[in-house]
Amino acid sequence: MAQPGNLSLAGRTVAFTTPGSGGGGYGGRLDALLRQRGAHPLPVPTIAIRAHEPDRLRPFLLPGALDPFAALAFTSRSGIAAFSRAIPSSPSAAHLPLSDAASALPFTVAALGSDADLLDGAFLARLSRDAGRVAVLVPDVPTPAGLVAALGRGSGRLVLCPVPAVDGLREPPVVPDFLAALEAAGWVAVRAPAYTTCWAGPGCAEVLVAPDAEVPNAIVFTSSAEVEGLLKGLDAAGWSWARLRTRWPDMVVAAHGPVTAEGVRRLGIEVDVVSSRFSSFHGVIDALAVKLGFGCSLPIG
Repeated sequence: MAQPGNLSLAGRTVAFTTPGSGGGGYGGRLDALLRQRGAHPLPVPTIAIRAHEPDRLRPFLLPGALDPFAALAFTSRSGIAAFSRAIPSSPSAAHLPLSDAASALPFTVAALGSDADLLDGAFLARLSRDAGRVAVLVPDVPTPAGLVAALGRGSGRLVLCPVPAVDGLREPPVVPDFLAALEAAGWVAVRAPAYTTCWAGPGCAEVLVAPDAEVPNAIVFTSSAEVEGLLKGLDAAGWSWARLRTRWPDMVVAAHGPVTAEGVRRLGIEVDVVSSRFSSFHGVIDALAVKLGFGCSLPIG
């Protein structure tokens, strides 16, 4: 039997609504992984990641500005990328956001799953000269709730949370629930404006509704905001999700993890596949390959 990581999607066309790689979006990574499995990727980005001016985060990166905080918690790769852009590229020891004060407390930088790959030595060195002061935390369960559990009791300590603003869409409950859970665990959560998630526009669904549209074997959602963006795009084109399902009745709907799946269902879309391993996109791709029969012939349409 094929092992996870080797399951083929040869001959399959897989649509995905993940934002493109510009501004820290994940689309390029998912596209590359699908190609590695032999699939034909069909990008349908329904939301976009819009970078903020680094100055919006710089108040948190002034000399010693992070000293009052006990932790820095990232819920997305885009947040890490935005924070990294805002840190001066080569600050002197006297201008690091974590000072060398003798009374300085341990500091935790937390991220989910493979997002933590960005928290490398170069990133941490731009926060503090004392490498022993900063610890990287990657929760076993790569969800915002798992991150809160891994951080433990806050006991009134401050945690900085670089998270997105949302423009043209309803804010999904993920970030508000994350901040509320931190507060419930005794943390004082400080929300920092890292980037903006916005609708990709009225033409975003065109690749799915055009008369000569390619037949998708599956569609992958990696956040509930993408689904709202798709529904808005379908509406702008005079379509609906029900009509799209009628056109492609055998299209498999896959969600990247249970948090995304819950959000997708809340928006009225049935989910066929949910990845149980969601620290990276490999999990949803494996689950999709199993559902589609390891790349064996499966005519649809």
